[in-house]
Amino acid sequence: MTARRFQFILSSARPDGNSEYLARVAAKTLPSGAEAHWFDLSRNILPPYRDRRHEEGYTFNQPAGIEGEAFALTLAATDIVMVVPLYWYGVPSAAKLYLDYWADWLRVPGADFKARMAGKTMWGVSAISDPDLTLAEPLAGTLRYSARFLKMQWGGVLYGLGSKPGDVKTDKKAHADAERFFQRNPETA
Repeated sequence: MTARRFQFILSSARPDGNSEYLARVAAKTLPSGAEAHWFDLSRNILPPYRDRRHEEGYTFNQPAGIEGEAFALTLAATDIVMVVPLYWYGVPSAAKLYLDYWADWLRVPGADFKARMAGKTMWGVSAISDPDLTLAEPLAGTLRYSARFLKMQWGGVLYGLGSKPGDVKTDKKAHADAERFFQRNPETA
């Protein structure tokens, strides 16, 4: 049996932010034998996305550069963990850009992106500054519906309360939830 490979996609505009901290706490309790890999979109900056799906004669090629690296690590993962602080009720722009590229990856000849994503699990980890979790519904919806489209499983979102750097470190509930988060059974997205 192949070991699970959790690919953590960091998307905060602030290094070492609350969401990343919470994700690292949760990663300490991955299932036995699982591997954790980290990809920081603030250090590995994807170029602006250009939707070429309807450009006549455009050929989708194997991604290269940073996009190629993101593509390869996404396909290599069994679990995608989007580390996404809540920004204006949604995912950060870096996370949205990463997800936008999935539209192209669906069209890369021979990649079978949709088929290879099916059955993987999508998870989210997010720091929010308001205890009203309904404010994060657009963020959770973006991740869940992306997973649903690709027939992925949905692991849910781990939330922690924090705005200023380090705030989430004092959120006892978030710490307790983090210690059990990856032990949950995913559901159909």
